Amino acid sequence: MREHFSSKGILVLGEVRSGHLHPAVFELTAKARLLADDLGSDVSVLLMYSDIDVSPERLVSYGADRVLCASDSRLRLFDQEVQSRILFRTIKDLEPEIVLAPATTSGRTVMPAVAAMLRTGLTADCTGLDIDPATGQLLQTRPAIGGNIMATIRTPEHRPQMATVRPRTFAIPEPDPGRKGSVTWMSLPDHCFESRVVALGLERRSGDDVNIQDRDVVVSGGKGMKRSENFHLLRDLAELLGGGVGASRMAVDHKWIGYPHQVGLSGKVVAPKVYFAVGISGSVQHLAGMHTAGLIVAINKDPEAPIFRVADIGLCGDLFDIVPRIVRSVMARKGVSG
Repeated sequence: MREHFSSKGILVLGEVRSGHLHPAVFELTAKARLLADDLGSDVSVLLMYSDIDVSPERLVSYGADRVLCASDSRLRLFDQEVQSRILFRTIKDLEPEIVLAPATTSGRTVMPAVAAMLRTGLTADCTGLDIDPATGQLLQTRPAIGGNIMATIRTPEHRPQMATVRPRTFAIPEPDPGRKGSVTWMSLPDHCFESRVVALGLERRSGDDVNIQDRDVVVSGGKGMKRSENFHLLRDLAELLGGGVGASRMAVDHKWIGYPHQVGLSGKVVAPKVYFAVGISGSVQHLAGMHTAGLIVAINKDPEAPIFRVADIGLCGDLFDIVPRIVRSVMARKGVSG
């Protein structure tokens, strides 16, 4: 049994993107609940948005004791200065022991700025969090030295302890509709919205709007794809399976596909039900981004490829022969004509 420590709680920075609450917020709120139980403390979630697609109260069922809502039309577009200032103000008011945020683009932008403002530390891109039963300190685990080792980091002297966590690191539990908590609507002075940035609008990058982290099936290609034109094979299979297309860093570096599709330490962490690794050797960096998939199917002509060590199904052969066969088989099962 863990000892309970004096703590002023855990604050989770939520993320609302284009009016949608990011799934990582539920994931991180639930994890914060487990950490707070070890500390004998509570969980607060800060949301900043102009509009939102779900009731903030929903986060209570995932472990939040209170949800703090900064709702203002001036928060429609992301502004690092504004969000950093609001988070800094909230931390000063609550004095939390721990502050967590998803390691998304905005989380990776806001959290370092606020850590500097608070003169405390920040551990980025964590893949594990725990409480030290002896000291009550947050144990922050992340890949280091190019993903070859896992380092556990502490912040023993400064507070709050701050960390960003890769989305899909922890499972999202079933909500508990019986949990009780509060929702507070924050009143923010105008100076919180002052910024040196003038937002002119929002333009979405065409072709890269599919978030592979939200897909149950991901079909990824690597160096073995040889050229960008060959990715149509993966798109055909992904479309048939209702999935998304991923890629190794090598494929992205060769500009065969855009960065939003990159899986790995320097890309996205995915945890689909099925992951196809096509022409991917299986570097440590790539494995760190997909090893938690439910079923891993590897296709590679090299029988010694590291990817086969983690694969549930390994197909050793020419991907340009195997993938079309899989596509034809799926089409036949679905009754789709070619």
